[in-house]
Amino acid sequence: MKYSIAIVILISFFSKCEQGDQFTTARDQMVRDQIVARGVSDSAVLSAMQKVPRHQFVSPELMRYAYDDNPLPIGSEQTISQPYIVAFMTELIKPQKGQKILEVGTGSGYQAAVLAEIVDSVYSIEILPELAESAERRLKQMGYRNINVRCGDGYAGWPEASPFDAILVTAAAEEIPQPLIEQLKDGGVMVIPVGPMMSIQALTVIKKQGRDIKKETVLPVRFVPLIRSE
Repeated sequence: MKYSIAIVILISFFSKCEQGDQFTTARDQMVRDQIVARGVSDSAVLSAMQKVPRHQFVSPELMRYAYDDNPLPIGSEQTISQPYIVAFMTELIKPQKGQKILEVGTGSGYQAAVLAEIVDSVYSIEILPELAESAERRLKQMGYRNINVRCGDGYAGWPEASPFDAILVTAAAEEIPQPLIEQLKDGGVMVIPVGPMMSIQALTVIKKQGRDIKKETVLPVRFVPLIRSE
């Protein structure tokens, strides 16, 4: 009986190791073929994408697709973004140690985790309570202590924690929210998809220099809409 128990334990151990190796290999391939190959070169961003286990941010039945070049459903009619888009948007804000970042649209928590690997603190807002609660729980279980999650209207930002070095919006707004511009630090950068719902939007980079606000469109994208509270 003792030998049988020991064999079961060993089988379970090696099964988990094999699964871990498979995910590591898939993540290596994701970074190499989907991200580096498309021009993302920031070493901190690549390291974060390599480290954060994307398969832990999707449901068990979707884990085998976690490192594919696609967004995936996470429930509540929301998605986890395509890996390349996560890396590309992260690189656009030029994250670095010592920074405080605001994310609008927590979703699964994956983008927040990628940011948290690089910067000092992340403030993330999610309007859907079920997603905010599951993301906060998941991120705590994974050991992230520099991510703050709030359930609320991301359009209004997080004024008491502002100003932010950068703001990253992971849902499409029909117009750029003025409160977010106001909460951006002088010299800060915001990345946000802008455009109508159910259509192609423009990924827009906003740079704030005093009263001067510069906008640049960098890529056509398709995001879920930025939901507003009633």
